[in-house]
Amino acid sequence: MFKRIAEELKEHAPFTALGAVSGIIIMVVVVLGNVPPHISQTAFYVAHPLHVMLSALVTTAMYIRYRKAKIWVAVLIGWTGSIGVATISDAMIPYLSGTLLNAHMEFHVPFIEEWWINFLALAGIAIGYWKQTTKIPHFGHVLVSTWASLFYFTAFGVADWIHLLPYVFLFLFLSVWIPCCTSDIIYPLLFVRKGQELPSPERQEIAS
Repeated sequence: MFKRIAEELKEHAPFTALGAVSGIIIMVVVVLGNVPPHISQTAFYVAHPLHVMLSALVTTAMYIRYRKAKIWVAVLIGWTGSIGVATISDAMIPYLSGTLLNAHMEFHVPFIEEWWINFLALAGIAIGYWKQTTKIPHFGHVLVSTWASLFYFTAFGVADWIHLLPYVFLFLFLSVWIPCCTSDIIYPLLFVRKGQELPSPERQEIAS
């Protein structure tokens, strides 16, 4: 298990780094362009729900592909693996990171404050349950998650972000790298019996 986790993290690191770079570029544009916080909030509530739906789809598809469980089990795994991990990645880590950087941060729990996000998770679960051979570009998933984390900083935080960009890059990388690999691959496979795991190429196809 630990070897597999290390391999997945290593393989996805370059994509995550590129995503973090794109996030830094967007942050520079937002800060230098004096983009109002409400614009960042709107962008966050577009990127985060999309992240939740994609995560629910892939998590459910990965699980059902190799274990035909009852639908309520698939819903439970798909919901916790998407809502839970996406909340950690897009909201909790940016909030804690901004606080560590002495930024003035607001704390939000999106799936509670905006209940409709749960329906997108259910939509992703439904697609993943009935279509297990999904081919969603992992790079696109990483970008959506990165942008959601970034817009949390600029929507709900106040700081001199330009001087903090190196630290923001690090936190963006970490907030996407481990959670995305966890929700897409590691988490659903924890519920698959030994011997049912996907061979590496097939895992890459389903999680991509």
